[in-house]
Amino acid sequence: MGSMQAASIVRWVTEAGLAGTAEPDLLRGFCERLVEEGIPVARANVIIDTLHPIYEGRAFRWRRDQTDLDPVVEYGRTDEGEAADNWRRSTYYYLFSTGENTLRRRIGSDHVADFTVLEELRSEGQTDYLALCHHIGADRTIGEMDRIYSSWSTDAGEGFTDEHLTLLHTIVPSLALAMKSASLARIAETLVETYLGRDAGRQVLSGRITRGITDRIQAALWFSDLRGFTHIADTADPEQIIPFLNDYSDAIISSVHEAGGDVLKLIGDGVLAIFKADEPTEACRMALAAEDLMRSKIRLLNEDRTFRGLPVTEAYLGLHIGEVFYGNVGSLDRLDFTVVGPAVNEVSRIAALCRSVERDVLVSSTFCSVAPDQDRAGLVSVGRYALRGVTRPQELFTRDPEFTIR
Repeated sequence: MGSMQAASIVRWVTEAGLAGTAEPDLLRGFCERLVEEGIPVARANVIIDTLHPIYEGRAFRWRRDQTDLDPVVEYGRTDEGEAADNWRRSTYYYLFSTGENTLRRRIGSDHVADFTVLEELRSEGQTDYLALCHHIGADRTIGEMDRIYSSWSTDAGEGFTDEHLTLLHTIVPSLALAMKSASLARIAETLVETYLGRDAGRQVLSGRITRGITDRIQAALWFSDLRGFTHIADTADPEQIIPFLNDYSDAIISSVHEAGGDVLKLIGDGVLAIFKADEPTEACRMALAAEDLMRSKIRLLNEDRTFRGLPVTEAYLGLHIGEVFYGNVGSLDRLDFTVVGPAVNEVSRIAALCRSVERDVLVSSTFCSVAPDQDRAGLVSVGRYALRGVTRPQELFTRDPEFTIR
């Protein structure tokens, strides 16, 4: 490969990176062009740490003759157990621990296989292996994402030539930069959706970040909290409180998401969520479906926690539907993407009333009147109540425990 061919590959990966091409497609296109230009790459991997509540990083894979290969592998923490052992035996850990940027090993019966991967490569007929590490500037790291690793192997009889190695050293950094760009975009999406909510996160990423920009929307509103949380927090071991909140938050939030809603806020043990739909009736149906899911998940969770001798609880829930402002509220340099309006205040007051009327769920008369017929048939009145901060008392409803047809 000459300089013009190398420049052509660099130009392609640069343009693809600017166009937002996903990491697997960047790696595949890069490797295919290497092969077309005479670099006998048979397999390649790129490893990038990320900033994600579950995964530590992602591995992107390409094989010349394996079209059914999963091109992306997301991996968990590598600081304990078998994952830590595998990491310490890897060529990438060698580069990490020594501070070197390059590792090359010939593969075959005449060469020492001092890393686990070399035995695997030898069984596949590979003859040469190159691992590279590209550092990210200290002031530009994101979480653990401070370097990008890649590895390249060939099954050519003589392995990589000196020219092949020189060219890989020259052009792989352009791939690393494009992969970093794509991964940072993914990290940004993960962060805003994790901390703001899925729909709110997408709105922020689309550019809706100016203070005061809001939409007037009709939405079913959900406000839940946990029964007796203050007492549990005062009496349980301190080390149990965060796992306790995580367990119940997961049951509630996953139920909202599975039913099509969006969680906007976690307020201590409270959860504020919305359900949007073209028809208000559908939004109410989604909210009630989420309540069914939540009850089922909490029941299974309580069985498990009781078996393990851990404190258990239930969730109180208020449901309402109304018009709200949905968008950016706050100061010049600290904004929150949320919902505001009288309907939000009402749903929190309805949820708070669950304790005094001894009901797990209360829904407003407005919600009841809009709910689908089959759901409304399962709602029964518990009377009229005055809500703090709300001018007129209103009739509230709860789920009829005897009603099973849905």
